[in-house]
Amino acid sequence: MSYDVYGVGNALVDVQAQVTDEIIERLGFTKGVMTLVDENTQAAVLSELDGSPVNRCAGGSSANTVIGLADFGGQAAYAAKVGADALGTFCLDDMRKMGVAIEVLQAAGQTGTCVVLITPDAQRTMLTYLGVSSTLSPDDIDESEIQKAKYVYVEGYLFNGADTKAAALKVIELAKKNDVKVAFTVSDPFLIHDNRDQFLELIEGPVDLLFCNHEEARSLTGLDDAIECAQWIHERAENVALTLGPNGSILMHKGETIAVEGVEADAIDTTGAGDMYAAGVLYGITNGLSWQQAGHLGSQAAARIVSQLGARLQNRFSREEMRELLD
Repeated sequence: MSYDVYGVGNALVDVQAQVTDEIIERLGFTKGVMTLVDENTQAAVLSELDGSPVNRCAGGSSANTVIGLADFGGQAAYAAKVGADALGTFCLDDMRKMGVAIEVLQAAGQTGTCVVLITPDAQRTMLTYLGVSSTLSPDDIDESEIQKAKYVYVEGYLFNGADTKAAALKVIELAKKNDVKVAFTVSDPFLIHDNRDQFLELIEGPVDLLFCNHEEARSLTGLDDAIECAQWIHERAENVALTLGPNGSILMHKGETIAVEGVEADAIDTTGAGDMYAAGVLYGITNGLSWQQAGHLGSQAAARIVSQLGARLQNRFSREEMRELLD
């Protein structure tokens, strides 16, 4: 079996809940950002949500993208680490149910979780306990699986730990060795602050396609204007996908600037918007679509995601909708 995309990243169980601003304040977290927490803190947060309606699914940034790609009809595989617990079994079963090939052994320890607290203004405050996913290492990477892929997709969050960073670099090394293209998402501005030199080295070297949002592009380039940011990155990377929230996105390909329209949406939860956009673009460029069509699909999919709770498409694209979109 061949894959359109082989992803690598954290394997987490996402727990989404709608909350008030008062709950965020009481818990003491900064609204609208991702915060790494320890096991005890996560347990306290989950206790706060006890009795409230929650949605649970397999997640993690790169995992959301490969699941989205499989949902479009693409072929996806994933490398990650989960615990030998009920959440780990749930995570693996859920991803396989969505059509993602994930052949990993469950390790001793607890599966990571990401609690997503969604306030009425659609902002999401993410509290992440990595669990055993933080022990992902080069030994967990299978070269024979990478050889089957057109692209590997690496999330920047892996660069937050020594072992996971080594695993990410191993994936990139093996991809280039086997003539597989590399897509990379920088994931968060704080990662750029901590890894800017290494990210630039990757962008100028093995990375074939960089995903980032406007805030991340500003952190990376030191510039403000979105087009200037995209052009600066494109001077160093072969292809760029820079998202602009409701204002669409900019794709840079072969020196061309491709403006992709934004799509009106009644946003209730921004969780996974960038992940789903990446899924649309990666599905498109690995399945014969033009870059313009791929960006259009990503934009439409991101708009649909923000109109619902959670990072998993509830209202999936039918074949007829896909044909209409691409026409």
